[in-house]
Parts: sequence; structure tokens; C-alpha cells
Amino acid sequence: MEIYDRSVAEEIDAWPLDLRSRLLHIVDRIEAHGLDRVGMPLVRHLRGKLWEMRPSGKRLEGRALYVAVEGRRIVILVAFIKKRQTTPGRMIELAEARMKELSR
Repeated sequence: MEIYDRSVAEEIDAWPLDLRSRLLHIVDRIEAHGLDRVGMPLVRHLRGKLWEMRPSGKRLEGRALYVAVEGRRIVILVAFIKKRQTTPGRMIELAEARMKELSR
């Protein structure tokens, strides 16, 4: 697993410990079993090549939008604490813009 840049790492570092632990659990499952063997409620396809990891803590839910590149290489493009029922469109757009930068 890779993190797109420092801002994404700082966002994840600001999450409560239980939420970060759940995110690492999801990453470990993906790395151990492969992307195609891990599904809901841990991960969900958004659109195109964009997916989201869905860690849930005691009081908060996080989202880490990611793309798989070159086999099992995973890059987390955006991370945020969920405040609405749906994933905000601006977060999806930001993740897609970052995904395009990766392919350059």
C-alpha cells in the first residue's frame, strides 16, 4: 500500500486510533487475499478504477479512496471522516484527478 502524498498521510494520522486500526486491517486483508477477494462492507467500488475502503470506528466512519495499479499495488488517493450518507462528489473528483496524475 502507498499513500498519495503527505496531506493524505496527515489526514489518516489525525483519525482516532480505532479508525486507523480498522483501515490497516482492511489493507492487510487486501494484501493477503487480493483485491477481488475483499468486498462489502470493507471495500466498495465507486466508479471506473476508483474504490473506497470503509473503516468504521466506535463513533466515526472513515473513507479512503484508492486505486489499484500494477497488480496488487494500492495507492490511497484521498482519506476523510465520513459526515454524510454518500461519498462527497468533490472527494471523488479529487481522487480521480490524482489518479490521472499517477498514470502520467
